[in-house]
Amino acid sequence: MSGAAFRDLYRSLRDQASAAEDPERGALGRLTPERVVAAAAQVRHGRTVSLAAPIETEAGQDNPEPASHTMTAPAHGELGTRGEQFARDRFAMNVHGDADSHLDALCHVVYDGELYGGVPASTVTPDGAGALTLDLARDGIVGRGVLLDIPRLKGVPWLEPGEHVTAADLVAAEDAQQVTVGPGDLLFVRVGHRLRRRTLGAWDAARARAGLHPEAMRLPAERRVAALGSDGNNDTAPSAVTDVPFPVHVLAVNALGLHLMDYLDFEALVPLCERLGRWHFLCVVAPLRLPAATGCPVNPIAVL
Repeated sequence: MSGAAFRDLYRSLRDQASAAEDPERGALGRLTPERVVAAAAQVRHGRTVSLAAPIETEAGQDNPEPASHTMTAPAHGELGTRGEQFARDRFAMNVHGDADSHLDALCHVVYDGELYGGVPASTVTPDGAGALTLDLARDGIVGRGVLLDIPRLKGVPWLEPGEHVTAADLVAAEDAQQVTVGPGDLLFVRVGHRLRRRTLGAWDAARARAGLHPEAMRLPAERRVAALGSDGNNDTAPSAVTDVPFPVHVLAVNALGLHLMDYLDFEALVPLCERLGRWHFLCVVAPLRLPAATGCPVNPIAVL
C-alpha cells in the first residue's frame, strides 16, 4: 500500500469517526447501557475465561525488556517468627512491548502531530499524558465480545509471520462461525500468535508477525465496534505501508478512537466456543486506574 493510499484511507476513516463519535471518549461511547444489558443477558453457562497471557519476567527474542518483579519483604530469614508479617513486592514493565497482554489508550498513537480527534500531541509530556489517557476507560470496557478465528477459517493452526488478515477474511470468518459483528461490539481477531509462540518458541515479533491489513480496518469502522483486540500486535510486520510501521494502530487509535488490546491469548477460549457453538460472549475489561498513562497490562474476561 502506498503512502498516498494510506493517507486517503486515514482521512476517510477519521472523517467517518469524527462525524459520529464522542471526541473525548472515542468509540467507548458506543457502549451504551442498553448494549451492556443485552450482552449480560446472553450469558448462559457461567463460564469465565481469561483472555490474557501471564506477564513474563524473563528476557526473550520478543521481550528484550521484560517486566520486573521484586520481593521487597520479608528479608531473607525473617519468616517463621511469631506474630504478624507481610509479604510485599514491586512490579514494573514496558507496557507497549511485544510479549505481554496490554491495552492502548487513545493518547498512545501520534500521527502528523496530533492524537485522536485533533488533540495536539503536545498534551503528552515527560510527566505523562494530559488528554485521552487511560482514565477514559476507568469505569471499564464492558460489552459483547466477538471472536473471529482466522486460522480456523483457513484450516491452519496459525498464520505465519508477515501474513495479513483482510476484510474479506473477517467477513468469511463471520459466515463460517455464524456470528455477525455489530455496533458496540468488542471485536477480537485471532491470528494464532500465542499458539505458534508456545509451539515453536519466541521469535523477533517486532520484525515479523501476522496481523490485520490496513484496508481491513474498514470493517470495524463500518460495523462501529467499540474496541479491537488480537493475540498479536494487530499490525502486521513488515508493514504493508511505506514509512508507516504501525498503520493499523494509526487507523484504529488515532483515526477511529478505538482502544486497542495487543498480545491477548485466545487459546483457552477457542475450544470452549467450539464446544458451546457460539463465538460471542460478555466481555469485561477493567483497566488500572493510572490517570496519566498511555496504556496498562490488561486481563479481559470472557463470560459465556
